[in-house]
Formats: sequence, structure tokens, C-alpha cells
Amino acid sequence: MTAEETLARFAPLVAVALADSLPRGTDTPDTLREAMHYSLMAGGKRLRPTLVLLAAEACGGDPRDALPAACAVEMVHTYSLIHDDLPAMDDDLLRRGQPTSHVVHGEAMAILAGDALLTRAFEILTTDLPDPAIAAECCRVLASAAGSDGMVGGQVADLAVTNVDPSSDSSPLETLAAIHHRKTGRLLAASLELGAVIAGAAGDIRQNLVDYGQHIGLAFQLADDLLDVVGSAQQMGKPPGRDAALGKWTYPALVGVQQSRELARACVESAQAAIRPLGDAGDSLRVLAEFVVERDH
Repeated sequence: MTAEETLARFAPLVAVALADSLPRGTDTPDTLREAMHYSLMAGGKRLRPTLVLLAAEACGGDPRDALPAACAVEMVHTYSLIHDDLPAMDDDLLRRGQPTSHVVHGEAMAILAGDALLTRAFEILTTDLPDPAIAAECCRVLASAAGSDGMVGGQVADLAVTNVDPSSDSSPLETLAAIHHRKTGRLLAASLELGAVIAGAAGDIRQNLVDYGQHIGLAFQLADDLLDVVGSAQQMGKPPGRDAALGKWTYPALVGVQQSRELARACVESAQAAIRPLGDAGDSLRVLAEFVVERDH
């Protein structure tokens, strides 16, 4: 099965679950619900929820049991995109070929929609996962990945070096890798760990999946950096060259396009090696690792 077929296999299940996961109570203002729906249901690869389901399946569980975690991690991811696009952050006008949330709904509503998606994620975990101990552990995993030690901390570190000359850093590649470990890798690794937790995987297998997630997280970021240089607006759904315009540190800027491609390939190989103990059960994850660097958007 190809990576595209693997993503497509779970796509309808994820789409229905995400739509059902949005708040329906009368206390949620319609304008807020519409803003949440606009960004959450805007499409995309759904890589993170797919990783949750694939990890659960690879560990011998039923992927459907992991749907609450799949929805939760996609909500956290979507909140991060809404906030990243804000004028105070990356000031992007397009996301997935559509106007960004603050362009359509206003800056205040975009912030609040992101806040609502973030908190809704943890409500879903605690409400829809039947085992309280598993629900608590999933909350811990996701909160750790998304918070100050993870995605938010990575964003702060990214902002700290924006428009800073890399030559002022004694080890800019290590600094950049540390940023992406937190900003991208932690949430991807958490996606796999959530699936493993729900499937009751042993500790060593759980760690193997976390290691896989960290490696594909760096590969994913390398691919993003490369697409920003060599990709097209039609492919990516946003204009290329934004990283350079914003003064961001990227791998192509630091080491060039060819070495960036070689680093991405090495990350994929390390990811595939990490899940070798899964045997045939890890085949879909091995194929998906290839997609991370071969994608054109």
C-alpha cells in the first residue's frame, strides 16, 4: 500500500470524527463554532491523526478506539496553525490555499478559535476515552508535547533567532534541530505515543514509536524548508519564499538544498530503523516515512 493509499484509508473516518468532535452545545456562540469549523475542516494531509491510528493498529489495537486521540491531536495542530498565521507571528494570509482564519474571522476571533480548539482537545480525551488512567496519560502526553517544553517552547526559540545572523551562533545547526525537535517533532511523536498508549503497548515499543516520530518530525521540517525554496504556490497552498522573507533559519539557508535533501533521507532511514522491532505491523509507518520527504505540499 502506498503512502497516499494509507492516508486515504483513514481519511473518511477521521473527517467524520473531526466534524462530530466540534462543540454542539447552545452555549458555544455560532461565530466561534464557525471559526473553529473553518480551520479544523479545511482539509490537509491529516498526518497526525493518521499516525495515531496507525500506531494503535501496529500495536495490535483497534484504530477506532484511538479516534478521540486522533481528533485531539489534530485540534491541537490546527490551533497552532491558526496562531502561527497571526500578524504577531508569521502574518500569513493563506493556509492550504484558503484565506487564513484571522483574514476571514478577524484577529480576535482567530485567537479565540485557536484557544477553543486547544481546550476542546483535552475535553475530548477525558470524555471519550473510557479508561480514566489511559485518558489521564493521553492528556499528559499531549500537554507535554504542546506546551512550554514542546511546541510552544519551540515557537519561542524560533522567534528568538528570527532575523538573527546564524554566524552569531557557535552551532546553528544544533540550534535549528533543537527548535524543530520541539516545534514539529514533539507533536508528531506524541501522535504515535497516543496510539501506543491506547493500544496498551509495552514500554519499549512505545519508545520505538516516539523515536520514529522524532525522526520523521525533523524529516518533515526539512521537507517543508525545501518546499519553501523549490515548491510552487499551487502545490503548497501559500506563496513560496516566506521563510527567507521573514528572516527564518532554515536548513537550505544553512547547508544548501542538496545537503538538506541528504539530511532528510538520513532521518527517514533512522525512522524506519526505529520501528524495525514492529516487524510487518510497521509496514504502513515505514511507507509513510517516505511520503514525508517525497511530498510536494
